[in-house]
Amino acid sequence: MKINTILLFLYLSCQSLLAQDIQGSWEGTLSSQGRQLPLIFTIQKTGTVFQSTLDSPTQGAKGIPIQETIFVSNELQLNAPNMNLKYSGVLNGSVIEGTFVQNGASLPLVLKKMKEGLKMVAHPQQPQPPFDYPIEEVTFVNPKDKNTLAGTLTLPKNKKEFPVVVLITGSGAQNRNSEIFNHQPFAVIAHDFAQKGIGVLRLDDRGVGGSSKGHPEDTSANFATDISAAVDFLASKGFKNIGVLGHSEGGMIAPIVATQNKKVQFVISLAGPGLPIDRMMLLQSQSVAKTQGATASQIAASTAFNEKVYAYIINYTGSNLKTDFQRYIKPEFDKLVQNQGLSESQNQDLMTQQTAAVTNPWFVYFLKFNPDLYWSKVKIPVLALNGSLDVQVKATENLAGIKASLEKAGNKKATIQELPGLNHLFQEAKTGSAAEYATIEQTISPTVLNTISDWILKR
Repeated sequence: MKINTILLFLYLSCQSLLAQDIQGSWEGTLSSQGRQLPLIFTIQKTGTVFQSTLDSPTQGAKGIPIQETIFVSNELQLNAPNMNLKYSGVLNGSVIEGTFVQNGASLPLVLKKMKEGLKMVAHPQQPQPPFDYPIEEVTFVNPKDKNTLAGTLTLPKNKKEFPVVVLITGSGAQNRNSEIFNHQPFAVIAHDFAQKGIGVLRLDDRGVGGSSKGHPEDTSANFATDISAAVDFLASKGFKNIGVLGHSEGGMIAPIVATQNKKVQFVISLAGPGLPIDRMMLLQSQSVAKTQGATASQIAASTAFNEKVYAYIINYTGSNLKTDFQRYIKPEFDKLVQNQGLSESQNQDLMTQQTAAVTNPWFVYFLKFNPDLYWSKVKIPVLALNGSLDVQVKATENLAGIKASLEKAGNKKATIQELPGLNHLFQEAKTGSAAEYATIEQTISPTVLNTISDWILKR
């Protein structure tokens, strides 16, 4: 699930390392009012032309193209007009000293080169071939939305009867391995399960890899039909003990599928929401802001603002949400002109960007969603897990919500567990901050893998 920084108006930041050449990956720290967020610029040269990309690890953003990269006489210029972003700096020995500008905010930014260029954190859990179990590349069509889905089916060797699980990714278009920060958690799960006697089907999301492009108005309800089609595909191949496992937003989609497709025999939610999404997002925003150093007054102000925005969108009954919302929110953005020194044009650009983000169909559906509508109808076995350090989907509150809904359903087959010391990705972490995700070697805690597989096999 994406970290909800849409309405917090936070700035960015990062760490540091060293080297000499302009080519390679450069880290730096933007900081404002105690808030920080990692940035990595990767610069390459083809012939005489420089090209660069931007990563924002704490926001889950990777490989964002920078439209213009100029490096002349030790001066670096990076321009991304689509993001209203500019960086100007001078290479001085082992560092680039410069200024980062976005949406009118100007902050100093010193970049230092990452050691050994593009070397990444090791991921020892990443499966490596050769594999001693059957692997099948598959495609099938979602008969409802008519889109093609591509994926990988891994099966345990030398077994005829075994459970099969469909994995469901979190927010944002992801590949079948649910890849994030070079971690591939779904590949790790599939490999682990195949060795234990459990089959796994993992899929490319719409518009990713081998799956066909989706529609701009797709919502989680559309994605649920993809997973239901995957369940039907497995049933057509003769599998009977079929379950669904969703992470984050996938944990919201899983109960939708379970209530709509009777072929689903069990449900697993990993960091899935159990509260109405507007409440979950307020908790998320507060938790994320705390990890980024926001003060109590800043958190209170952003919470009050977000509550207004969410209520407006949820209760809107008009015919042109984008136009009406922009009119509604304009007084708040006008304050930015005064408080942050934005020009009128910069203020308008920022308001347009934020409006587009919160009025798109996916976000509107997401914001209005109440997981209780589906969890309260699930009567098949359920395993719901969350990490105690999760700052994106708070464990105690959301697990309590799932538990209450399942009790309403009269479900006596549920296991609900908060796992200590784990973050949103179910890595063993120190703080749970998203800034840690990319720095941790572990992809997913073995405790989680064993808890899930033991639960499936003991059924």
